[in-house]
Amino acid sequence: MSFLGVRQISAKNTVQKSVTKPKALKKGDTIGMISPGFSLPHERQYGKIVKKFERFGFKVKVGAHARDHYGYFAGTDKNRASDLNNMFADTSVDAIIPFRGGWGSDRILPYIDFDLIRHHPKILLGFSDITALLLSIYARSGLVTFHGPLGEWELTPFNRKYFKKALMDARPFVMKNRGSNKNNNAVKTLRKGTATGTLLGGNLTVLTSMLGSDYLPDWENGILFLEDVGEDIYRIDRMLTQLQLNGVFEKINGFVFGKCSDCKMSKGRHFTLNQVLSQHLKKYDIPAYSGANIGHIKNIFTLPIGVKAQMDAGQGIIKVLESPVKQAG
Repeated sequence: MSFLGVRQISAKNTVQKSVTKPKALKKGDTIGMISPGFSLPHERQYGKIVKKFERFGFKVKVGAHARDHYGYFAGTDKNRASDLNNMFADTSVDAIIPFRGGWGSDRILPYIDFDLIRHHPKILLGFSDITALLLSIYARSGLVTFHGPLGEWELTPFNRKYFKKALMDARPFVMKNRGSNKNNNAVKTLRKGTATGTLLGGNLTVLTSMLGSDYLPDWENGILFLEDVGEDIYRIDRMLTQLQLNGVFEKINGFVFGKCSDCKMSKGRHFTLNQVLSQHLKKYDIPAYSGANIGHIKNIFTLPIGVKAQMDAGQGIIKVLESPVKQAG
């Protein structure tokens, strides 16, 4: 597929796309909070999350249907989509953060007004199920989106640091794991090398559920990052095979796998996650590493989707080479 208003460049390790960057967030700005999929288990959690961001220095506006209940969803598909559209249209809202992930964002894609989003760009932050929104909005409107903490996620010092770097500082920055082998936070180089490309990715399960639709970006010259949770290794293998059969690995310049939390190996004969990753990537001459602070873990990066970056698989770092946001006026 082609991006709307985006010029494609075919040269390897070259990224030159006309994308729209949202305005940088600053203290005192208003964050719109919505529930694109699952509702929170307990009503009192909504208030606690709102207060958390208010203590962080922001105002909060809650979507009209964010606390609705429709089965396991926070309202009907159309109502959940209307909250997203309305938050983009609302000039008093500066950024949008869903309360939680789970499942359901795929279901609202047909009801999203991508033209509205294109004309009212602003920060959208989330991960897990929100991958569907991050990738589709970038693909269909050209807006840079952000893979990072959801409303319910703990704002640890690490998370605040990268939240600020990606959304508030308006300059390039570097993402590198904190810690070492002692706390299981080291990265594993799968294939040495460096690559430059467009940061693209998210949750593996959600991403593969969208294959074949027109809601995904072109992977050409991308640096693909992935993460997942609660999947057996053979299922990760199956989904990576889906990506391979769809030609994704042939197009990308580099590959980063974050964490696969609670991902189990089958009893008896099995492969480790890194063995499966190596099997799929060995056919392609691209740098790759695993173990980045991306995923359903306590400390996570905030990664801008749609901006130029450089990865170093030997050092396990990602350098964002341009500001992902425009300086706030």
